[in-house]
Amino acid sequence: MQKVGIIRNKEISYFDIYNFLREKVDLTACGAIISFVGIVRGIGRNGTKVKSLYYECKDEIAIKELNEIRNVILSKYKGVKEILIYHHIGNLRTLDDTIYILVASGHREEGFKAAKECLELVKERVHIWKKEITERGAYWIAGDSIVDL
Repeated sequence: MQKVGIIRNKEISYFDIYNFLREKVDLTACGAIISFVGIVRGIGRNGTKVKSLYYECKDEIAIKELNEIRNVILSKYKGVKEILIYHHIGNLRTLDDTIYILVASGHREEGFKAAKECLELVKERVHIWKKEITERGAYWIAGDSIVDL
């Protein structure tokens, strides 16, 4: 298993990633594992019921960008010992998982800060496109905004 990845068809679960971190990484200097799991929200940007989300990306580019973010966070937060980032791609239904970010750190405060910054950087920098399909139609989302095409 790699430190970052793209998940298609739900072939990797949160527990696979968590168990990899627990079993394959030396955590003796760690006092915390911070986990963030993003899920598909049931209410869309326009206030209507979400039927599904569709994520797409060019895997090689997204993985390169996820690795860059991982390295930035590891260099910035000296108490952070490991970061794993995995993003789901494809069609997802309400309440399906969208992203996993796991941060192993010496102390919880630094781990929480690193996880939050990691998520914000993923949203800002990684070329993963999201289409929200609602009862009233579908539209693309960039960051936190609806994109007019």
